[in-house]
Amino acid sequence: MEAGIVMRVHRVRSELVVAACDAELIDRHLPVGTSGRTVQITAHFYGERRVNRDELVFHLRRATIANLLGERVCQLAVEEGLLAERGFGTLGGVPHAEIITVPQ
Repeated sequence: MEAGIVMRVHRVRSELVVAACDAELIDRHLPVGTSGRTVQITAHFYGERRVNRDELVFHLRRATIANLLGERVCQLAVEEGLLAERGFGTLGGVPHAEIITVPQ
């Protein structure tokens, strides 16, 4: 198993959305901006089933939208060429990326 990565696949109309995050982020509240607001990282969205690298990459390569949160998940996407080295921002200080594919 990959060290603590969880993933969930959502089908929304014609979209295949892959949400993945570092497992220890589940149930954490991350600050959004400076207003004092937070966002809760939930298993409902990101999943609770731990996946290995190959399974995550398999689904990411088929996704039309990917939502990635955490050091390990974003680094894996960089290593696989799915995300530029600096192609992500942060959410509450945690690396966060969204990948959207555009049909040709």
